[in-house]
Amino acid sequence: MQDARILIMDDEAQERNRIESFLKQKEYEVTALASVEAAVEAMKRERFDVFITDCNIPGVDALRNSDEARKINPDMAVIIMTSFGTIETAVKAIKAGAYDYLPKPIDLEQLVVLIGRISERQNLLRENARLREQLIDRYKFDEIASTSHAMEEVMNVVGRVAASNATVLLRGESGTGKELIAKAIHYHSPRAARPLIKVNCAALPETLLESELFGHEKGAFTGAAARRIGRFEAADTGTLFLDEIGDIPPSVQVKLLRVLQEKEFERIGGNATIKVDVRLVAATNRDLEKAMKDGSFREDLYYRLNVVTLVIPPLRERKEDIPALMEHFLRKYSRENKKDIQGVTAETRDLLMRYSYPGNVRELENIIERAVVLTKGEIITSADIPIHLKTMESEEKICVAKRDGSLTDTLDTVERGIIMEALKAAGGVQTRAAEELGISERVLRYKLKKFKIREQ
Repeated sequence: MQDARILIMDDEAQERNRIESFLKQKEYEVTALASVEAAVEAMKRERFDVFITDCNIPGVDALRNSDEARKINPDMAVIIMTSFGTIETAVKAIKAGAYDYLPKPIDLEQLVVLIGRISERQNLLRENARLREQLIDRYKFDEIASTSHAMEEVMNVVGRVAASNATVLLRGESGTGKELIAKAIHYHSPRAARPLIKVNCAALPETLLESELFGHEKGAFTGAAARRIGRFEAADTGTLFLDEIGDIPPSVQVKLLRVLQEKEFERIGGNATIKVDVRLVAATNRDLEKAMKDGSFREDLYYRLNVVTLVIPPLRERKEDIPALMEHFLRKYSRENKKDIQGVTAETRDLLMRYSYPGNVRELENIIERAVVLTKGEIITSADIPIHLKTMESEEKICVAKRDGSLTDTLDTVERGIIMEALKAAGGVQTRAAEELGISERVLRYKLKKFKIREQ
């Protein structure tokens, strides 16, 4: 059975039956009708991929009806049949919304080729729509795991600003989730079906960054063997996300300012002015006010970017989000690694809640992914957590040692605690503990003897 479902409308029984019989032989699902009224009723009841209609049924304006038919079923392609194969008829048919037209009597093999093209096109459109829905689901607001008041305020502003065309500046430490917020803004905006283009400005040197953003013409500089379309052109009618915008050099800042003001630019080495309609979302972890004072960031560009500013708080200031984030990442990486992880132990949860996360949400995600990959059971234990999270008890011991002992005693206390934690995490396996500590097994055995730690 072919994928395409086809509706034929023709008051000439002989031609209608000929087309229907041939398409059924090709294993298409076909409905053949003689009147407009019957065809409209069929469209209301069922979904059709292709509507083949005669242009010359008495009393019927088939060109107008092709447009009406697509209103009932927007994804349906309309093929017009006509006994008068004139250019004027073809142009009218296409303008009225038809996919193509064929002169009668129809060449059946040509019709099958045309239906094949329509099927490929419709499958691509449906796949794009499915992927777009997945992206919208992935970045919908309630999928951004948070329960804190601080993030609730951020998401309230995101919800209001998404529907606008305003430039948004996202500020916050590295790893706080600025890119995730940028995607949420795009996929909840009227531009959601258009491109979202991302550029990490800190990852490219000055010469490459300018070409990356604005493109270049062939021969514009050494190595420019062909014309290159820049990211602004690629993002036309969509959204451009510029990450680490505080690292853009002054020469590129000038061109960026012009695009924001005039919505136009020239490619490197080109004279033609290119106009674009791009919504800009920028992000930075730098102090832009300080950069303005020392002259490394233009003041006029700063005010162009600073239309709507969102400050994403670090994870240490919203620890109430940690449980929700943990559950989110556990589900994500359990699914990706085909594991059935049920949760974490109380001890592990306490460790994760006490940690300060200098790497913010990204660090928590990495910790959970590592734990899911390494764990042998269905519950994440402290043995699956990196050793540096478990030094807090040792830090507390430092305070005690400082009061009662010398520097050597203090360091020995800390070292002993770290070694014991490593052994515990390694399940008593000295080889694994040594690898975790970054020392040889021979050195570990020496330390065990020195600190009178019972070998496990």
